[in-house]
Amino acid sequence: MTSLDASAPDAVQQELDALSRQVDRLLDTVRRLSEENRSLRHSQDQLAGERANLLARNDQARSRVEAMIQRLKSLEGNG
Repeated sequence: MTSLDASAPDAVQQELDALSRQVDRLLDTVRRLSEENRSLRHSQDQLAGERANLLARNDQARSRVEAMIQRLKSLEGNG
């Protein structure tokens, strides 16, 4: 048996250890990105709800202003 043959199992084990660490880091990254994605989706849903609420309130305000303008015009016509 040569010294090259004796070191081969150590080299393979080192490579396996390095690959294992890399897989662990990738799994941590996937977990972190999944949590970040979940959080961003939740925020997006909240913002979409707030936007819909603001649009509805804006439409209500516009309708009230238009109604006031019509009443003022009718008062002007009567006066």
